[in-house]
Amino acid sequence: MRGGTDLPELMQALRLRREPHATATVVEATGSTSAHPGDKALLNAKAEVLAGWVGGGCAESAVRQTAAECLADGVPRLIALDLDDEVLGTGMPCGGSMRVFVEPVLPPPALWLLGHGRITEALCRFGAALGFRVIVDDTPAPDPAAYPDAAELIGDDDDYARLDPAAGDAVIIATQHRGDHISSVRALRSPAGYVAIIASRKRAGLIRDFLRGEGFTAAELARLRAPAGLDLGARTPEEIALSVLAEITMLRRGGSGRLLRDTGAAAKAPAEAGGGAG
Repeated sequence: MRGGTDLPELMQALRLRREPHATATVVEATGSTSAHPGDKALLNAKAEVLAGWVGGGCAESAVRQTAAECLADGVPRLIALDLDDEVLGTGMPCGGSMRVFVEPVLPPPALWLLGHGRITEALCRFGAALGFRVIVDDTPAPDPAAYPDAAELIGDDDDYARLDPAAGDAVIIATQHRGDHISSVRALRSPAGYVAIIASRKRAGLIRDFLRGEGFTAAELARLRAPAGLDLGARTPEEIALSVLAEITMLRRGGSGRLLRDTGAAAKAPAEAGGGAG
């Protein structure tokens, strides 16, 4: 099935379900190939072809392997397929050659904010600006006017049953002691990539003691960032929010937290830093 009018609908459905997927587009084809420039395929999170066409067995396996790599690191790739070379090419001599552009489509990670107040409001603003899908969970109900950048507002969730982060998500607990021990249990039992509590060192120690009593191991407790954030000397709510999101950015991007002038690295310009959130 070539390109296919159903591809846009399928892609939209995947986006709405926040499911990772990839597209593969033939940008060049020469010689005896079954695919042509403009042919496109849609692949799911397992790099399986859902619809479309970029060639038969000669090309599909190579495209699927590349899609899996793209979905793993979020980086698009342009691959050249030599369909004449059964040793170094795509596996069997079909004839001709193609270039295929494979692009991952990764849903933005969610930033779960538990609590309310100026720090949470600043986290919502800054998090949305960084590309997160911000979800505010506050009981009895968060004020929509305080969180204009939130993608979702959750209220009446005393036991945090609706806290359901994915592996790439971040959870920040800023409940000002109200239920922070309960929410930290649920957060640490989730696959969230980042779990943090905005609290004093004394309060953070009390929560760790509680979590040990709940059976959490040392390795599991090591996932908890408490107190949250980098040492920026932050004092205002906005500065505290900045320090927490700076820590999240450092961990997501593999940074060191050191001064750039001391690392020999240079900050990337916006055009170079591109790419999706992932």
